[in-house]
Amino acid sequence: MANDFILSLPELILLVRRDGTLLQVEGGRGVPALRALGSWEDDAFTHAWPESVAALIVQLARRAIADRGACEARFELDGTPFEIRATALGQDRCVAVIRPADGAVSIDRRSPRDNSVPPEPDRRGFLRRLKAALSEARLREKPLAVAIIQIEDVTELGRVIAPGVSEQIVRSALHNALSVSRAAGEPDWDLGQLKDNQLALWMDGADRDRIEACLAGVCAQLRAPVTVGSTQFQLALHAGVAILGLDAAAPQVLLDHAYVAAAEARRAAATRAYFFSDTLKLKSLARLDIAREMRTAIDAGHFRLRYRFRHDLATGRRTAWVGYVSWTHPLRGTIPAAEFLPVAQSMGLATALSRSVLHTLHEDFPHLAAEDAELRLSFGALRTHALDEHFLADVRRAILDTTLPAERLEIRLAESAAVSRDPGEFRALRDLGVRIVADEMGRELVPLPRLAAAPLWGLQLDRAWGSQLLQDPLARRICGAVVGVAQALGFTPLASGVDSAAHRDALLAMGCQQGSGDLYGGP
Repeated sequence: MANDFILSLPELILLVRRDGTLLQVEGGRGVPALRALGSWEDDAFTHAWPESVAALIVQLARRAIADRGACEARFELDGTPFEIRATALGQDRCVAVIRPADGAVSIDRRSPRDNSVPPEPDRRGFLRRLKAALSEARLREKPLAVAIIQIEDVTELGRVIAPGVSEQIVRSALHNALSVSRAAGEPDWDLGQLKDNQLALWMDGADRDRIEACLAGVCAQLRAPVTVGSTQFQLALHAGVAILGLDAAAPQVLLDHAYVAAAEARRAAATRAYFFSDTLKLKSLARLDIAREMRTAIDAGHFRLRYRFRHDLATGRRTAWVGYVSWTHPLRGTIPAAEFLPVAQSMGLATALSRSVLHTLHEDFPHLAAEDAELRLSFGALRTHALDEHFLADVRRAILDTTLPAERLEIRLAESAAVSRDPGEFRALRDLGVRIVADEMGRELVPLPRLAAAPLWGLQLDRAWGSQLLQDPLARRICGAVVGVAQALGFTPLASGVDSAAHRDALLAMGCQQGSGDLYGGP
C-alpha cells in the first residue's frame, strides 16, 4: 500500500513491466484526465487510455530498460500537453512519471504580432521542446534535423555599444523569424536560443532540399535589418545541420555535429547552411591535430613575427616595421596564418598565442634597430587577447621587463577592441610612449564618441576594403569615410594592401598618409 505522500503527488507514477503491463499506479492528482481513464479490480489496474498513449508508454519502457537509463517524450490528450519520463528499474521494469508539460504552449507562427517590444525568449521552454522532440524522434525512430545557427560578433556588439543591446537585437530577430507563417508542405519546425550568440532550429524529416529551403527562409528573416533606437543592425549568420539517425544517434552528439557544420560554414564565410559529413568530421579532427601542435609551439615560443615596412605614401620613406604572426612548422614548413589563426580562435588558443608573440618582441628589436634605429615596431594583438583582462599588464611586462623601448612600440587592435576598454587604461600606455592604432577599420560598426575618446594615434583601413579600392565603388566610399573620420578626430590615416602605384595615388588623394603592401616589396 503506497503511503499518503505518494498518493498525494500531482504526478502520475507508473510501475511498468517491459511488455507494458502496469504493475502499480500511484499519485496523479495533477493529471486527473489520465488518472480517471482506468480502474482497479482485484489489485490490477486496467487502463482506458487512447491507444497512442498506451503505445508510447510501452515504447518508453522498452527503450529505458534496453538503455539502462532514462528517456522522455511528450504527448497531448484532449488538447492538454503532458510529458512522460521513464527510468529503468532493474532488468525488466521501469518507473514512468507523467506530469503536465510546463511552458508547453507553443507560439502560433501564423498569427501576426504587433507588439512594439518583442517578448523575451523562453530559453528553458525551447530547451524542453528541443529535448522532447529529440527524445520522441529517437524513441519512434523518426528522422529529425537539428541546425545550429551561429551569430557573429553580437556579444562584442553589446560590450561596445551598451549592455543589453545585443540581447535586444537577437530578441527582435528571433521575433521576426517566428512571426512568419509557414508555407504549405513545410516541415514542422521550432526555433529558439541556446546561448547569447547561438540559436537552434529543429525540424521534422531528413529531406535535404526541404531542410535547406526551410532553414534558408528562417535565416533570411533573422538577417532582416533590426532597428534598436535610431540604429539599424543586421545579423551575420552561419548555420550547420545534422540529422538524427544519419549523422548521430544520441542528441548531444547530434548537437555537436551540427555545431561542427556551423563552424565550417563560418570558416568558409558561407551564407548557405552546411550539412555535417564525414569529410567535415575529418577536417575537425585535423584541426584538433593542429591545435595540439599549436599548444606545443606556443609553449616553445615557435610563433614569431614576419615584418614588412610601412611607408610614407607621399615620399616613400620607411616609417615602421609592421609585424604579422608566422608559424614555421618543423615538418610542414610555413603554415599560412589563414589556416592556423581560425583554429586558434575556435580552440581557445588565441590569447596564449598573442601573449607568446608579444613576449618575443624584445628579441626582435635589437636586430631591427641595427638596420634603422628610428623606426617603430608594430605588433597586432589578436582580438581575444586585446579584450583579456590581463592584456595591459602583458604589454607593460613586455616593456618594463625587457630592453624593448616603449617609444618604439606600436600596438594594433581590432577596432571593436580598441573602443571596448576604458580609455584611461590605454592612456597609461600612451604616457609610456606606446602608440595605439585601431586596425581593420570599416569592418564593424563602432560608435564615434567612443572612438574619439580612445587615446589612439592612428586608424588603419581594413585590408579587404583597401585592396578593392580601385574596383569597388562601395570600398572606395568606405575608405574615404574612414580617412575622413581619422582626419576629423586628429588620428593618422593608415592603410594596408597598397599593392600598386594606382592604389597609393588613390589613397593619397583621399588624405591617407602611410601604408604597407606589395608596392613596396615583400617581408
